[in-house]
Amino acid sequence: MLTKLNKVLQKGMPFIAPSSVLIGVLFADYFVQVEYLVTWIFAFMTFAGSLSLNFIALHRVITNPTSIFIALVILHLVMPLWAWLVGWITFPDDSLTVTGFVLAMVIPTGITSFIWVSLNKGNVVLTLSIILIDTILSPFIVPYSLSLFVGKSVELEVWPMMQGLLMMIVIPSIIGMVLNEWSHGKVHEVWSPRLAPFSKIALSLVIMINSSAVAPYLKDIDWHLIRVACVMFFIAGTGYLLTWIAAHLLKRDRIDVTALTFSGGMRNISAGAVIAVQYFPGPVAVPVVIGMLFQQVLASIYSKFLNRR
Repeated sequence: MLTKLNKVLQKGMPFIAPSSVLIGVLFADYFVQVEYLVTWIFAFMTFAGSLSLNFIALHRVITNPTSIFIALVILHLVMPLWAWLVGWITFPDDSLTVTGFVLAMVIPTGITSFIWVSLNKGNVVLTLSIILIDTILSPFIVPYSLSLFVGKSVELEVWPMMQGLLMMIVIPSIIGMVLNEWSHGKVHEVWSPRLAPFSKIALSLVIMINSSAVAPYLKDIDWHLIRVACVMFFIAGTGYLLTWIAAHLLKRDRIDVTALTFSGGMRNISAGAVIAVQYFPGPVAVPVVIGMLFQQVLASIYSKFLNRR
């Protein structure tokens, strides 16, 4: 029964993700009250995805860091430059909106990329490594990148980001790897298929809860907001595409291509929203927050694209 349910949910992910965004926005008053559950729900998803990991695969990724380097270059050089270029072409007289586009692309990779890579049978060890390294380096890379592209220097709250990373990614991943090694792969064989449908349901809940945070920004829809949304959708969508093209041109294997596509396309929008609100005028936050709406929708579209490829 669980296997059949998992197949149904897998096929429906391109529709479940955008539907979850819509539900989260419409019922924001309810979902925003359970925001504290995101950490625990995400920890469960990470644990379920980590049951297939082992320390040999982790060592292989660390000793061959080419794919990690590719991801970092795309995340913090190629995409911010692309966002700046597209922003100045579409909004030449609105420097705050352009800054918002750049900020949305310069922040660290999204933690949910781990879940999408796991769902698409990509290299979850590589994805985990990119998330860890990028998050650790972000207090140094993000301020410098923002200073380079928009002339604004910021300070990041490192410890809260690291705490969230530990709870949602590091600890559940280590537990999953240890159990897989200790059981000689039996835990993965028995429990991964059983937990797979619950991981997809959990992802839907996380999307709903996170989407509830953007609801206040969508109450007054005007032409400017629609234009910003269209440009943000284009920039975010090309992030996945450019990473996929780069991975193919550099002759990465299939599982690495999947990992790089989602790692390069997704962003830690929550961290970006905090930076935008704390260090910039209000209009800068709008593209960043709108990016939260598109991120899971684009992930579901590229998930279907990768499966067809």
